[in-house]
Amino acid sequence: MDAVTNTVAISCALVVILCAWKIVNMVWVRPRKLEKYLRNQGINGNKYKFLFGDMKELSMMFQQSKSKTINIDHEDEVLPHIATFNHQSLQKYGRSFVTWIGWDPRVTIMDPEIIKDLLTKLNDFHKMRANPFIKYLLTGLVTYEGDKWAKHRKLVNPAFHVEKLKNMVPAFHLSCSEMIGKWEKMISPNGSCELDVWPYLQALTSDVISRTAFGSSYEEGIRIFELIREQTVLTMESLQSVYIPGYRFLPTKTNKRMKAIDNEVHNSILRIIHNRLKAMKAGDGNYDDLIGILLESNSKEVELHQSKSQGMTINEVIEECKLFYLAGQETTSSLLIWTMILLSKHQEWQSRAREEVLSVLGDQHTLDIDGLNHLKVVNMIFYEVLRLYPPFVGLSRKAAKDVTLGGFSLPSGIQIALPVILLHYDEHLWGSDAHKFKPERFSEGISKATKNRVIYFPFGWGPRFCIGQNFALLEAKIAIAMMLQKFSFEFSQSYVHAPTVVLTIQPQYGARLVLRKL
Repeated sequence: MDAVTNTVAISCALVVILCAWKIVNMVWVRPRKLEKYLRNQGINGNKYKFLFGDMKELSMMFQQSKSKTINIDHEDEVLPHIATFNHQSLQKYGRSFVTWIGWDPRVTIMDPEIIKDLLTKLNDFHKMRANPFIKYLLTGLVTYEGDKWAKHRKLVNPAFHVEKLKNMVPAFHLSCSEMIGKWEKMISPNGSCELDVWPYLQALTSDVISRTAFGSSYEEGIRIFELIREQTVLTMESLQSVYIPGYRFLPTKTNKRMKAIDNEVHNSILRIIHNRLKAMKAGDGNYDDLIGILLESNSKEVELHQSKSQGMTINEVIEECKLFYLAGQETTSSLLIWTMILLSKHQEWQSRAREEVLSVLGDQHTLDIDGLNHLKVVNMIFYEVLRLYPPFVGLSRKAAKDVTLGGFSLPSGIQIALPVILLHYDEHLWGSDAHKFKPERFSEGISKATKNRVIYFPFGWGPRFCIGQNFALLEAKIAIAMMLQKFSFEFSQSYVHAPTVVLTIQPQYGARLVLRKL
């Protein structure tokens, strides 16, 4: 009996020792080895701090940035305000540096040729989702790899075909007309009004995605948007601290709320899908909205191969619908608000854009894609807005195996950051006027402006570029064109410039503008 007891005790002790060693290795031994390994290759950064790495400093700098505002005329202050930590690291350690996300090193790369490899070699570099809280927001096509990604991309692609987008123009137009109608009612007898346009643009883009995604289930779509917006705030808050494995399962107030939101969104979309599938079986299905196109595409693929495995499960369809919402709403509202803000500052470009809109489209109430495609000045403005205020400040990848990149040897599993906003403001790549608003740099297109280098990717680049890019740009173009037909706009005296990151770059205190009826 004593022998058995001793054996059990020794086994338990070995398990405890093994677990303790794994933890020590994870949070101390491995980070220190990687730190030395990277430093020997010239990839420097702050010294690794036990457990937290750079997270405390990152969070502190983010909070300090949120407590400040910047002068709208001081364009060189935008980058250090939005990306404080990365901007300081770039200045201190050079164009390749390491940031400690807890005990995991993240290597930032700013070489265009290396970035090209990172975004094209899909088998070598995978999308990264280190923090499990991200699953509440970014799931579906944007997170899948390999064959699953290829299958979903094929099934989702028809929803964003140019012919399908043409069918969505009336929905875009209706939502924009309703917003502009509200603004017109607010115009005072002197022909102007002052308002914060940011909530209206958020409502506009959620309205558009609700109509184009769910059609007749539009009202329920609005509720889904409100929930996803709340989930975004909660998720971004959770990303400000080190994630301890298993923490998301603890019954904290925030964790319970995030799970409740996720369940409600899932169930709401599930009801819409079940109702649509019933209608399709009865021959009454609507295939003009995104969910209808997706379900039709899925059904055809299953029938073609006579195998359900060739299609998506209901849960996978739900995840793609959630992604429609998040990406469709966030990116377009960000593009629209910074376009209005920059055109308020640069009145000469607002006038040029308006002249083009009136010349090409007149004051017509109906808009078509062919006419919108001729808005070259508006395109130039959008490209420059997306350079200075890209929807997402950075992308990240993870090495799927040991790799050599531009002379650097990186181990499997290492995180790699592609700092979109640092590249977009880089004077080495764009010239000494990189921080200035100059749409004319895109007068001959993106390839000419970038000299065919991978230094500009607000919607990603390579095989995994954002599938909804044309959707977002078309919606934004219709909205801006209709605004320019009806109003001129300028800063209110109470406008405060404070761009901040809430998933996308957003105006922290809104955007109070003065609208003048034309």
